[in-house]
Amino acid sequence: MPRYALKIEYSGLPFSGWQKQPNVPSVQGCIEAALRVLEPTCEGIQGAGRTDTGVHATGQVAHVDMTADWDPFRLSQALNFHMKPQPVAIVDAARVADDFHARFSAIERRYLFRMVQRRAPMTFDEGSVWRVNHPIDPTAMQAGADYLLGKHDFTTFRSSICQGLTPVKTLDELRVETLEYSGGVEYRFHVRARSFLHNQVRSFVGTLERVGAGAWAPERVKHALESMDRAECGPVCPPHGLYLAEVTYPENPFA
Repeated sequence: MPRYALKIEYSGLPFSGWQKQPNVPSVQGCIEAALRVLEPTCEGIQGAGRTDTGVHATGQVAHVDMTADWDPFRLSQALNFHMKPQPVAIVDAARVADDFHARFSAIERRYLFRMVQRRAPMTFDEGSVWRVNHPIDPTAMQAGADYLLGKHDFTTFRSSICQGLTPVKTLDELRVETLEYSGGVEYRFHVRARSFLHNQVRSFVGTLERVGAGAWAPERVKHALESMDRAECGPVCPPHGLYLAEVTYPENPFA
């Protein structure tokens, strides 16, 4: 059976996350419903990451085994047609080797979090960014973020329902970018690692927002990390500013 990699973009707002669940809408369920219009016996897809309710993606990757030998472009266009009007799009598709696995073959994942500081409510970006209405110090946030880089036990920044086998992860990048935004400022958090714990990125951003707001000193992030105590974490920020931006493989399947 030929195997295909799919590069997927979606808004997480109408879905209860990526993973298929009974009686609730999911991104995986939406794509699989379209696949079964094309091939009723399709067994489904495997995604690179299980984004939560409300979390978006610009670079999610999944793989699927098909019975017919589809042209990748025709497969992507057929899926897009059958997923209308849901906010999900297959932006690329490629034939891959039988041993390619969207999740287990990945060597790196990159997330983006968008925070906008302004007093006015959001209009065009409502549901796509986290708005805060108080001043933020990006230099302080970066100073706090730097304590999180490297290999650590991230128990403090791990959801209590996380099913990861170990809280030890290596964080390769946590960079705060400042951009102009109408009526305010946008802060983009670029976060990169091989893999992540449940709620890890949202726990980072919620904690760093407290640093940026002046409620925490940057050094308190180091204390929270070393405590390995979930109670020492700052607030977990809302999901709608978070994007799964890119999944990297030893060889780019879409090159």
